[in-house]
Amino acid sequence: MTRFNACIDLHNGQVKQIVGGSLTDTDPDSLRTNFVSKESPAYYGQLYKKHNITRAHVIKLGPNNDAAAIEALASWPGGLQVGGGISVENAQEWIDLGANKVIITSYLFPDAKFSLDRLKRLSETVGKEKLVVDVRRKDNKWIVAMNKWQTMTDMEVNKETLDMLSQYCSEFLVHAADVEGLCKGIDQELVRKLGEWVTIPTTYAGGGNNISDLELVDRLSNGKVDLTFGSALDIFGGSSVKFDDCVEWNSKH
Repeated sequence: MTRFNACIDLHNGQVKQIVGGSLTDTDPDSLRTNFVSKESPAYYGQLYKKHNITRAHVIKLGPNNDAAAIEALASWPGGLQVGGGISVENAQEWIDLGANKVIITSYLFPDAKFSLDRLKRLSETVGKEKLVVDVRRKDNKWIVAMNKWQTMTDMEVNKETLDMLSQYCSEFLVHAADVEGLCKGIDQELVRKLGEWVTIPTTYAGGGNNISDLELVDRLSNGKVDLTFGSALDIFGGSSVKFDDCVEWNSKH
């Protein structure tokens, strides 16, 4: 059964909701921000803990976010996942700081080419059960994007690649970068395919704009894919999805 999973997106040390495709290193002025929170990262961590929203992910979007991420993790030790700049050198450190799991994308793609050796090393370092692979879909072929969705890699998202990755991780986080932050609806075909392909817990993020999307994802994926709301959620300045309704959904399902 599909459940609601939460997020804490960090940019320059603040909790924000941004349009995924607008985040670039070359043109900072192109950044489109939907919401900047007045609340601290710890506020959201404590909120998720209160309502037992497990598997919530803290994502560091660029530099100057480590302190904010550490604050979030400290608010619910062992309850939150963390991603952004994770590598074999620092993964265990983030686990020690309180992360339930670490989330990885860019490290697996040196020069935008997938490295199975890096995945194996990371899985061996922290353990398969502590590793989440973030598969960031972009463009019509569902190609994995890295480096804050700016760089296309050589990996296509399909059953074969997900089966291979699942040998070394315990969970997938799938960002549909083309619709991230736009609140114009989920990528239904991708969700349907994920329901056919995945064999481990999987969370989809991108475009959710109505509480009914939980039921839609449940139907499309046969209950195998969970959903994260971002910019549409009232706790992130949105108006179309209430956090309390998401909590209620989880309690009933």
